[in-house]
Amino acid sequence: MNMEKYRVACTLSFGDIYGQIVVWLIVIFLSLATALALMGASRPIYALATVGLILVLSLPFLLFAFVTTLLNHIEFTAVEPKTESSPASQPVSTQNPQVAS
Repeated sequence: MNMEKYRVACTLSFGDIYGQIVVWLIVIFLSLATALALMGASRPIYALATVGLILVLSLPFLLFAFVTTLLNHIEFTAVEPKTESSPASQPVSTQNPQVAS
């Protein structure tokens, strides 16, 4: 595949992943709330295990969502080859030069 014939553009913006970030923050805060509740119940090992389990299980889903969103926003567009003999390809100045008096 000749990459000189294509233009690659990424149209990803923050708004495209905003919802994913909000869901990820909710998961983090819920796991921390669960950990604090279990710490108060005098079970610190269960608290650490709960936070670790939630983070380890949710991280692959977060990465999958980010990667698929990124791949959906990559665009390949075909570029027409430039012809050097065409005079229309050169910029034409439409401004009139001012004469100093």
